[in-house]
Amino acid sequence: LDVAAEIKDQTFWQEFRQRVKARNPEAYLVGEIWHEAQPWLQGDQFDAVTNYPLTAACLGFFGGEQLDLSQVRQPLGFRQVGCLDCQAFADRIDALLGLYEPAVTSAQLNLLDSHDTARFLTSVGGDQTALRLAWLFVCTMPGAPCLYYGDEIGLQGGPDPDCRKAFAWEPDVWDHGLREYVKDCIALRRRFSALRHGSFARRYAADGVYMFQRSLESESLVVALNVAGQTRRLDVSFLEADGQVVWGDRAGLSLDEGRRTVAIAPRSALVLRLA
Repeated sequence: LDVAAEIKDQTFWQEFRQRVKARNPEAYLVGEIWHEAQPWLQGDQFDAVTNYPLTAACLGFFGGEQLDLSQVRQPLGFRQVGCLDCQAFADRIDALLGLYEPAVTSAQLNLLDSHDTARFLTSVGGDQTALRLAWLFVCTMPGAPCLYYGDEIGLQGGPDPDCRKAFAWEPDVWDHGLREYVKDCIALRRRFSALRHGSFARRYAADGVYMFQRSLESESLVVALNVAGQTRRLDVSFLEADGQVVWGDRAGLSLDEGRRTVAIAPRSALVLRLA
């Protein structure tokens, strides 16, 4: 529901919800709200809003020094966005996950791009590793991942209207490697219920590596994202169980002098399923 905040009378949205849910109780109501949206998310209006604060955090962390502020800080962009280190990003994510009730957080529309903002790939100076890490992140954290058309084939574009350019229908101009990567991210989320419905806990945030855990009943996964330009080896003995690599380099997990360690290549990720 575009520019939802422009309708100031909340009784309109309350009646709107009642009428829609009466016809289809499973309908998913999303309002375009760019900022914190507690008034709209009390259970009587929207199920979720466009999670632009998450978008800004992803730009700042995964884009890092490659972030093109001339693209990002446009009138309909992110005026305050800037580079974020691991600690700042982890704190921002914790704050966003604590804004609303868990049922709302699990329904938030987590987007990297939209018709109003410069495309993520353009905003990070064409750095595809940033887009790949960010897309894996939104597919493994709480909320509903939203893929904006063309991102999966490497379509670029600056601020509106350039971000609304036509989809390239000729497959020979697509980035097929990126498209397969996006499909793999979606498949990973579909494979593990914990990535869709599980609890969330920060595990590590330092030296370019952000690590978190998703758990649901007996299923538990750890996602480690390395935005640094160097390989990082971490002691993961704090994890309750040995891990099986389900994403990334399977040679990255090892036992060193009785300690479990994990190596994460530059600008890449590992996902471990805890046994």
